[in-house]
Parts: sequence; structure tokens; C-alpha cells
Amino acid sequence: MAKLLYSATMSLDGFIAGPGGDMSWLTDYLGPNPTMEAATEEIGALLIGNRTFRGDDPLKGTENEGEPFGGGWSGPQFVLTHHVPATPVPGITFVTDLASGVAASKEAAGGSYVNVLGADVAQQCLAAGELDEILVCVAPVLLGDGVRLFTHPGGATTRLERLGLTSASQETNIRLRVVR
Repeated sequence: MAKLLYSATMSLDGFIAGPGGDMSWLTDYLGPNPTMEAATEEIGALLIGNRTFRGDDPLKGTENEGEPFGGGWSGPQFVLTHHVPATPVPGITFVTDLASGVAASKEAAGGSYVNVLGADVAQQCLAAGELDEILVCVAPVLLGDGVRLFTHPGGATTRLERLGLTSASQETNIRLRVVR
């Protein structure tokens, strides 16, 4: 059965996007990263939050704009949203609740990982007991404000077990398992 993996590049102060969802900061850190490239090969489907799907793209204006992992991955994509567009989007399946999104993306992934993209949907998966692993690529930058990797004021402590720690040209990669 597929596992859910939340992956993101994060600033040292804990933000995955700048104020207003700005992703332009990330372009300086989109270099070779063997850990992320290996993880991408393990992905069978994506479960994407609506704000991430409709949000800023660090590859805006390039030939890889709108392509998952800069064009380094293709496969089934499921977007969790309360507002399904009237016009279908090629290659995208819209789901309206977490349970059906998780079920559909796991089925599509087969024995591979479902990669969760978006802080809010990752938090929902964690709260529902569905999130299995987290891969954080820590970039050497302080954003000061924006969208946090996780945020749950007053939330419960979640234990994590380190599975791996590697370095790329500019980032430090931490892979963790959610301890249940």
C-alpha cells in the first residue's frame, strides 16, 4: 500500500513560501539535489493542496512552469479543493474531501509514495493519521515571514524518527518518519 510523503524546501526559519505565497525565493536553491531526485523516483501520485496548485510557481516564465518537480516527474495528480473548476484541467483530478483524495491518490500510486504538496493539506493528513514521512530540504536563507512548513497552534506534539540526513550543493535534507 502506498505511503504519504510530504516534501518541501524550507527556509532555516521554517517557511516554505514567503509572504502571500511567494515562491520566487526558491529559484536560487533549485540546483542538483540527489536526495530529492531519488525521492522523486519513488513517487507514484501527487496529492496537492488547492493553494499550492493555484499558487506561485518558482519556475514562472520558464519552459518548466507548472510542471511537478520542474518537469522531473509525471503521473496522476489529485488536487484537494472546495471549488472544483467548471472547466476540466488536463491531467488533474479534483477531489473535495481529504478521505477521498487520500484513497484515490494511494490507489493511483500503487506501491509507490503519494507526495503531498502544500502545508495545509500536509497538516490535514498529519491530523488524520495519514502522513507517513516528511522530507525537508533546508535552504540556507531566512525568509522572516510566510507559509510555515507546519502550523498548528495549541496542537499536540508529533514524534518523528530520522530516516536520513544528507547534504546537497546548497541544502541539507532531512527525511523523517511519523511515529505512531
